[in-house]
Amino acid sequence: MLTSRLPIRVEPYKLAAHGERLEGLVSLADMPRLAEAVGAQSGEAQVWLDFTIDAQGRRGIEGHVEAEMQLPCRRCLVPMASEVESDFLLGLVTSDSLAAELPSTHEPVLVENEQLNLLGVVEDELILSLPQVVYHDEAECQVSRDQLSSGAGAVESESPAESPFDVLKHLKGKH
Repeated sequence: MLTSRLPIRVEPYKLAAHGERLEGLVSLADMPRLAEAVGAQSGEAQVWLDFTIDAQGRRGIEGHVEAEMQLPCRRCLVPMASEVESDFLLGLVTSDSLAAELPSTHEPVLVENEQLNLLGVVEDELILSLPQVVYHDEAECQVSRDQLSSGAGAVESESPAESPFDVLKHLKGKH
């Protein structure tokens, strides 16, 4: 179990040159874009990062992140515990033109002034790893199957709805 805090900013090229490994915790409450996507979170993400240089001399980060998050059920919107995790391979670049040269296996991450914001990187990976939909089990959900029906069995009204073509006939003066 990780107990130390991951640094917010690092010098990734130096870490890659030494083949460093960083591991630690990042607070989910410090991630505003994640909160905007799925609501405010508490707790921490566990992060493992290996800074590397591959055979072609590309500097990169091989990483893994996992977090227990409270994601809203798409039926009842009540948050439910969900495990979110991701393995990723990032290529360190200093410009968009260099990002285009990375192989498709690498996601580019922009390094500005020799500094990298690790909090932003972890937040990006968590957002990209969010499940498309999250549902409670039917027995646990506050919205029943009956409440989700499309209305196919609904009682029809006494008078039939006016046809849109009848409206057009009336507008043209033909009764």
